[in-house]
Amino acid sequence: MRVVLTGGGTGGHIYPALAVAREVRRREPDSELLYIGSERGLERELARKDGIPFQAIEISGFRRSLSLENVRTVIRFLKGVQKSKKMLKTFRPDIVIGTGGYVCGPVVYAAAKLGIPTVLHEQNVIPGLTNAFLSRYADLVAISMAHSENNFPKAKRVLYTGNPRASEVVQADGERGLRSAGIKLESGEKLVVVVGGSRGAKAINDGMVELAPIIAGEGKGLKFLFVTGEPYYEQTTARIREAVGNQPDRLHIVPYVHNMPEVLAATSVIVSRSGASSLAEITALGLPSILIPSPNVTNNHQEANARWLEREGAAVVMPEPELSGRKLFDAIRRIADDPIRYEHMSLQAKRLGKPEAARLIYEAMRELIDGR
Repeated sequence: MRVVLTGGGTGGHIYPALAVAREVRRREPDSELLYIGSERGLERELARKDGIPFQAIEISGFRRSLSLENVRTVIRFLKGVQKSKKMLKTFRPDIVIGTGGYVCGPVVYAAAKLGIPTVLHEQNVIPGLTNAFLSRYADLVAISMAHSENNFPKAKRVLYTGNPRASEVVQADGERGLRSAGIKLESGEKLVVVVGGSRGAKAINDGMVELAPIIAGEGKGLKFLFVTGEPYYEQTTARIREAVGNQPDRLHIVPYVHNMPEVLAATSVIVSRSGASSLAEITALGLPSILIPSPNVTNNHQEANARWLEREGAAVVMPEPELSGRKLFDAIRRIADDPIRYEHMSLQAKRLGKPEAARLIYEAMRELIDGR
């Protein structure tokens, strides 16, 4: 199988593409892969770490207001389509899969115009502009969240697969995750992970500064791993020291976690943003969650993602304006101290998880290729 992967800008678009690439290689070791991305995104570095050849096109996103820059974006798109056609004709892929982000627009569009089978993967409940545009051209749209097919009214075919990122976390080693984080859980203790994304989130960090004294006084039976994000680490740890003196034994603070799936495999409750990759990991592992959607994202899609889990009984949603240390601690306690509620949320989260996502996408790709 010869596969072109495209998608980028953020890890949320790139990691699903790489998960599909690994599944393809596992199923068909002699497959040839090519990643087409942009120079400015993370995709070049991450693709090369996985040993996938990389080629770049120049593209940018549309502004949501009338702007001369949008004219330039259209010109870049058309140039990107022409360059993509040349790359595709040279590589001669059997199929092209796009996972979102502006860069996949010209590539998937070019593939469709050349008659190459195409698959789109959408990670969020509400699709981004690029995937919404491309859905009418792709042969298949794979969705991560049930019942979001109505957001693709012009798609030829929509398939609920889940997020292939989930396929890579179910085998994670929780004991190794604890060791790497320097955490030892005593008998009966539950680990609570609080994380605001790879670079952290100021609102969540502010809430944790308020929460730290409460953990010191009322946190028996819980241990907290608080991931501040690199930019906030020094400032946030200083504020916590100021609030409580010595850091409580029950609170472990780190700037970043490199092996989050392994840490999550040992986690009982997670407090998190509600980006698509995070939710794929949370549901694959069946983790009860308290979700604090970022308000600073396109179409407010993180709240839509979070409300999906909430409706299914797998999560509690706490919007930023409602966040405080006391409210957060009480919400954690209500989950951790209630075995029936904990088990229900865990089962509901696991029911939503799709650890077979990468396999389902691979099988759909193979079906498209064989059906040509």
